[in-house]
Amino acid sequence: MRVGLFGGTFDPPHLGHLVTAVNVRHVLKLDIVVLMVANDPWQKHGTREVASAVDRLAMVEAAVEGVDGLVAGDDEISRGGPSFTADTLTALSNRYTGAELFTIVGDDAAAKFGSWQRASEIAKLSTLVVVDRPGSPLAPPSEFIWNRVEVPRLEVSSTDLRQRFVDGRPLDYLIASEVLNVIAERGLYGAMKSRAIKSGAKKS
Repeated sequence: MRVGLFGGTFDPPHLGHLVTAVNVRHVLKLDIVVLMVANDPWQKHGTREVASAVDRLAMVEAAVEGVDGLVAGDDEISRGGPSFTADTLTALSNRYTGAELFTIVGDDAAAKFGSWQRASEIAKLSTLVVVDRPGSPLAPPSEFIWNRVEVPRLEVSSTDLRQRFVDGRPLDYLIASEVLNVIAERGLYGAMKSRAIKSGAKKS
């Protein structure tokens, strides 16, 4: 079995995340890609308020529902405390005995990979995959072996999406309608129910 680990804060998850996951799965012929929700994203400490892990998991579950080969992961939430990729890979190797694991990161995260907690352990436990966008990809640390996968460039960021909820700009075709419904039901990002359900694109 070939299992991809695509971790993140997912605050909120958007179509760029889904496009990345499905393209990497196709290129590398992965059986599944686990969108692993960080319980405590320690890299963001002191930078901004983050939606609760339970809310972010609910959004990811809605985002991947019905998408072949994509699953939501709650291992880091169940484990509690700060989220470290090496621990998550160990948990996945225990669950999917004998599976080949792939750690999927964007080129910006890959460029800083040397500063990750237990980076060498991550490289031993999994194949490292860096996602490139057309243009000028960032160079990951050369001491590690990387598989590169190019995916379509979508200028979508969770930061911008959170601000769109505040200032009322359109969210159409940026967040799946299923995710918008979760956001509305839980009152996340100051969302109004009527606006959230009307906006957004259906997953194809």
